[in-house]
Amino acid sequence: MIPVFPDSKVALKGKKGLIVGIANDQSIAWGCAKAFRALGAELAVTYLNDRAKKHVEPLAQALEAPIFMPMDVMVEGQTEQVFERIGKEWGQLDFLLHSIAFSPKEALHGRVVDVNRDGFLKTMDVSCWSFLRMAHLAEPLMKNGGTMFTMTYYGSQMVVENYNVMGVAKAALEAAVRYAAAELGPKGIRVHAISPGPLATRAASGIPEFDELMDKAQSKAPARSLVSIDDVGNATAFLALDGAKLITGGVLYIDGGYNIID
Repeated sequence: MIPVFPDSKVALKGKKGLIVGIANDQSIAWGCAKAFRALGAELAVTYLNDRAKKHVEPLAQALEAPIFMPMDVMVEGQTEQVFERIGKEWGQLDFLLHSIAFSPKEALHGRVVDVNRDGFLKTMDVSCWSFLRMAHLAEPLMKNGGTMFTMTYYGSQMVVENYNVMGVAKAALEAAVRYAAAELGPKGIRVHAISPGPLATRAASGIPEFDELMDKAQSKAPARSLVSIDDVGNATAFLALDGAKLITGGVLYIDGGYNIID
């Protein structure tokens, strides 16, 4: 007989998720949020600060997000406030999307061996430790299991020109995913690193010669195509389904196959 799957295997009805990292309608986090919402999930959305709010608020409204709060991981207590509100209003969390990274300009644009301590620590704090902090806060809310996602990039594994210290941070982030997956797996919590090909996001605009990187990716990728935020969102949302419950701890490349090419 052909099986009839319950909604949880093919949709996210009744699931509740937190989306961190929407800056505008070009953000990877926005592509993911749209996919989660299309599958029926209810979403909480954060924004970085008052300046970002005007760009994110219309998107949160389009998602019908009942929780919309500021979260700057460098501001003491803001991260905790978001999870406290989720706990009070929802009492549960089924998935978490961490799509933020930061490196001071002088750290990102210089050689890795020249990065000063402050620049290195800020890069690691926002780009890696903040994910572990959110995982810690999300764990007690994922009472029936759940899924955690963070965004990485190929520059974690290979030296990509101009990616510099962010490559170091992303390598640490991917290791954090593996350890978190091992520690949280017994509770039914999966942890994933999503590695999209180069995308023209606001965050990417800080990387020198990024247009050349995109041209190279398009010409060398087996699919001969750049990915879109919707491509990333659709693949990420799949991993939140119950049908993907035994996939955890790895890096999912959504890059048209570029990562397999020398």
